[in-house]
Amino acid sequence: QVQLVESGGGLVQPGGSLRLSCAASGSIFSINNMGWYRQAPGKQRELVAAITSGGSTNYADSAKGRFTISRDNAKNTVYLQMNSLKPGDTAVYYCNARLGYSDYEGDYSNLEVWGQGTLVTVSS
Repeated sequence: QVQLVESGGGLVQPGGSLRLSCAASGSIFSINNMGWYRQAPGKQRELVAAITSGGSTNYADSAKGRFTISRDNAKNTVYLQMNSLKPGDTAVYYCNARLGYSDYEGDYSNLEVWGQGTLVTVSS
């Protein structure tokens, strides 16, 4: 069973910082793109940041200059460092990855996997 497990969410005051982690586990033989999405109540899920296997990054305009995405391939982990947090950042944050994965049924070269989400609340 392949899964993504997020951690690091919580309650923080405006201007504070959090670092989210997402670790992939299972019979993984490659990790392609990884990214962070978020969804606030009543809104669509949106891309926050993404990173390719080669290390290229993309950010939503709202995240530029405040958030940094990185990955540790040896640990199959992606991080999102969030600084200068605002109340508008409050949302459930989801990790997403495209993985090369194998199980008893076969091999998958580009399997999309989602984490279950971690809640970030920015409030005084």
